[in-house]
Amino acid sequence: MSVFKTRLTQLQEEHIALIERKNQASWPGNGIYDRYTHPVLTAAHAPIFWEYDLNPDTNPFLMKRFEINAAFNAGAIKHDGKYLVVARVEGSDRKSFFAVAESPNGVDNFKFWDHPVVMPETNEPDGNVYDMRLTKHEDGFIYGLFCTERKDPNAKPGDESSAIAQCGIARTTDLKTWIRLSDLVTPSPQQRNVVLHPEFVNGKYAFYTRPQDGFIEAGSGGGIGFGYSETIDNAVVEKEYIVDQKHYHTVYEVKNGQGPAPIKTEKGWLHLAHGVRNTAAGLRYVLYMFLTDLHDLTKVTYKPGGYFIAPEGEERIGDVSNVTFSNGWILDDDGTVFIYYASSDTRLHVATSSLEKLLDYVTNTPPDGFRSALSVEVLTGLINKNLTHAGHSVEI
Repeated sequence: MSVFKTRLTQLQEEHIALIERKNQASWPGNGIYDRYTHPVLTAAHAPIFWEYDLNPDTNPFLMKRFEINAAFNAGAIKHDGKYLVVARVEGSDRKSFFAVAESPNGVDNFKFWDHPVVMPETNEPDGNVYDMRLTKHEDGFIYGLFCTERKDPNAKPGDESSAIAQCGIARTTDLKTWIRLSDLVTPSPQQRNVVLHPEFVNGKYAFYTRPQDGFIEAGSGGGIGFGYSETIDNAVVEKEYIVDQKHYHTVYEVKNGQGPAPIKTEKGWLHLAHGVRNTAAGLRYVLYMFLTDLHDLTKVTYKPGGYFIAPEGEERIGDVSNVTFSNGWILDDDGTVFIYYASSDTRLHVATSSLEKLLDYVTNTPPDGFRSALSVEVLTGLINKNLTHAGHSVEI
């Protein structure tokens, strides 16, 4: 058998085994959510015909011609009975693009559609696009909001890394054909992690923003913002209100941003966000949660202290290590919540919980007291409660 046929047979067998591999919940977990044994998407999930020229005459050694480096940060939606993620797929050339993968159950058997998303460009071409948030809006469309990155025209000669990030907007009804709208306009010099609220607010479109001064640093940007636009076709947010601020010596001290669109519950809007702090090993990204009022969307009513999900084990290793990031989740009809989170800008995972559990977590977990002494006070209270309940009262 030729080298071509031998390699192709082995590649096909390994790919089928990967796609069809069952994913098991990791027990006992923390009682809030279940992690799973395997990632749901990796670079290896890319179809073989994406990376290889499968013509033996033009590729006799079956070399990769278009290498996929990573599959991560994915928006998510349940559509026509399928669990769909719109992943950020990155080639070895560092360019990212969007691709849809579908699963019958939300935790395994994810398979990419044959073709990546063809995202139209505006009059100012995108240098790179990534991290799409999906929102099924009450106006009837599915919107994808994503970061569009372009080289900074004011960069000094020789500076080939300075860039400007803004929010790109596109809409669809089937995730196959996308209509590109104008980029969002806000008062901030740069924008990332912008999310469309799923409902009209006083007849207006509402956006969660992340104002920042520079491409990397938030600078004077105060946290997760919120603003309104009269239209979506040429969306303009004239004023940003800070919903959730950065705070000294917390998991969100350097910057924070909205994850996916919030979920509406009887107790308020449930939010998943990411927070960043600086360490001797570099920036550390974790996920945290909070709840906002059903009617005043800028009012935080509950916010547990600390992180909700942080990278564990192999999740800590990748192209950008020590990172967890989420821009997609799905609330199923039975109350199950599928949380899709990426680790270290390399692969995509899922954690499952329920709306009941998440509301219990958000409303009953103590908030951050912002001082070591208050942390000890909260811990002491829990210890005393448990020991008293066990019949062992302890005086502190």
